[in-house]
Amino acid sequence: MILPVAVALLVGAAGAARADGDADGDGDGDGDGDGAGEVCAGAEARIVVDSVARTLTLCERGAAVARHAVALGRGGVGKTREGDGKTPLGTYPLGAPRASRAYDTFIPVGYPTAAERARGLTGSAIGVHGPDRRLRALGRLATAVGWTRGCIAVGSDAEIRAVAAWVRRQRGALSIEIR
Repeated sequence: MILPVAVALLVGAAGAARADGDADGDGDGDGDGDGAGEVCAGAEARIVVDSVARTLTLCERGAAVARHAVALGRGGVGKTREGDGKTPLGTYPLGAPRASRAYDTFIPVGYPTAAERARGLTGSAIGVHGPDRRLRALGRLATAVGWTRGCIAVGSDAEIRAVAAWVRRQRGALSIEIR
């Protein structure tokens, strides 16, 4: 029963990514099929999450070095309070990757910032992680629908391990931009 529902959601999600004017469906809106567009503009290494296309892009020296499909919060985006199930929008510092029994690897996202806390935004334990242990068998289908409590989840243990390895290789502070 889960598989037909997941496939239907995946097919619907793929169509939704194109409904926003992104003619080639690569998430960058420029229609050239490369997916890079302006996502990685700039010189610094960072992670960019496109909440419409539901992709996570690793950016280095102004170029995309990897892209992964992601699941976001079950409540959508625009987190304002603890427990709303939404993924925050904005730019946040990334913490060091750590092992997680629930998600293989967890990379903390510094939400909320001090300025956001001053404005009354609340929340904690937001991060980038692998699939929930109960969803691992679904593989990439685990990213077909928003199921997290506000985090960003890639579809496989191999993907989160690759993202974590990339984060560990970078020099200096890293950020994640969620748009």
